Amino acid sequence: MIGAGPYGLSLAARAIERGIPTTVLGAPMGFWRENMPTGMFLRSDASWHLDASSVHTFRAYLEDRGLQAEEVDPIPIGVVLDYTDWFIERKHIVVQDDRVTSFARANGGYDVSCASGRRLTAERVVAAPGIARFAVVPEWARALPPETTSHTVDLVKFDELAGKRVLIVGGRQSAYEWAALIAEHGAERVDIVHRHDTPRFEFVSWKFVDALVDNTLAHRGWWRRLPEAERTATQRRFWEAGRLTLEPWLVPRLDRPNVQRWPNHQVAHALAEGNSRVKVRLQDGARLEVDRIVLATGYRSDVARVPYLAGVLDHIHVTDGHPDLDESFQSSLPGLYMTGFVATRDFGPFFGFMRAAPASARLIVEDLLR
Repeated sequence: MIGAGPYGLSLAARAIERGIPTTVLGAPMGFWRENMPTGMFLRSDASWHLDASSVHTFRAYLEDRGLQAEEVDPIPIGVVLDYTDWFIERKHIVVQDDRVTSFARANGGYDVSCASGRRLTAERVVAAPGIARFAVVPEWARALPPETTSHTVDLVKFDELAGKRVLIVGGRQSAYEWAALIAEHGAERVDIVHRHDTPRFEFVSWKFVDALVDNTLAHRGWWRRLPEAERTATQRRFWEAGRLTLEPWLVPRLDRPNVQRWPNHQVAHALAEGNSRVKVRLQDGARLEVDRIVLATGYRSDVARVPYLAGVLDHIHVTDGHPDLDESFQSSLPGLYMTGFVATRDFGPFFGFMRAAPASARLIVEDLLR
């Protein structure tokens, strides 16, 4: 198992329970620990969890810790990490904190090379590369000096922005939550620019995802066989819930005179000056001068950007940056399974969320046992 995030841990727990000898390589919840800021909250509720057996759920964790769901609503990132540590312990998962550098086919299986110098062999490999490598950077931002521009994936400490003028490009949850956190850390001014209307700030129920995950389990290949109109409608619902509607607990945190919103605007041009400030021109001609640009511009799957896949990439069929997967997440390279965000094309947008990790684990392990 390459990756020790939600999809990797869920898969490992299921495989171990079903008697499959499993080695997990990666930093336990490394992306969540290193690329998410202290003070961040999740948009999910206490119903999500990692356990394909529905035993060591988030609610079971809360009960074990003597907590009520209402006490951790919204759910802080620290509580999520404590839950995953608890899950690892309860499921007896041993995560080997080592980075895979490459792997290759050998004798019907795989030879795996690690950063530590270790070499391992495996009959099957499951890769969950997450999203860290897939940050979208707009064309106009690529020529700017790196000290002036950060993607949200890399900017998780905000003390250095105290007294600074910050432009955030993007209009989803991360854009507005980073705006709140940056303003709370003493920024002089925060401008939020995005192409759509100002999102609504109101409670959104994500319960509609449950039926989508259930259908994925009940009908193999369900998402790819859906009529195009139904897939489009589902994707639109995710867009409305995840991008056009944001959490209401952000409202008081954004109600500051130094936070300015620019809905229905785009950056047309940005030029860095010698003093490390950036002059920005919006499409309507408005101009801003900022010390830092924060790109809350999302992620786009591109498996060619996953370093450890370099040696096998020529054998993986890829469409629009996503690996072509069968109904059990197996790629076109026999014995290599890929799951999580990279699977959203073949399994639906909900596989970019932790909620679908147990379903992924069940389908992959069933196939391994066959």
